[in-house]
Amino acid sequence: MSMQGRIEELTKRHAQIDEKIHEEQKRPASNDIILQDLKRQKLRLKEEIGILRAS
Repeated sequence: MSMQGRIEELTKRHAQIDEKIHEEQKRPASNDIILQDLKRQKLRLKEEIGILRAS
């Protein structure tokens, strides 16, 4: 897979996780542990995307 393809894949996953975060936050009794985990995953993806773009 090319680097651009990998960046696009990670960007897509980043957007999917962002959507999951918004859905969880809409719930009346959102689970803070799930939200923390999703946000952590999103941050890891953002960092990896940044590293690949800097390369």
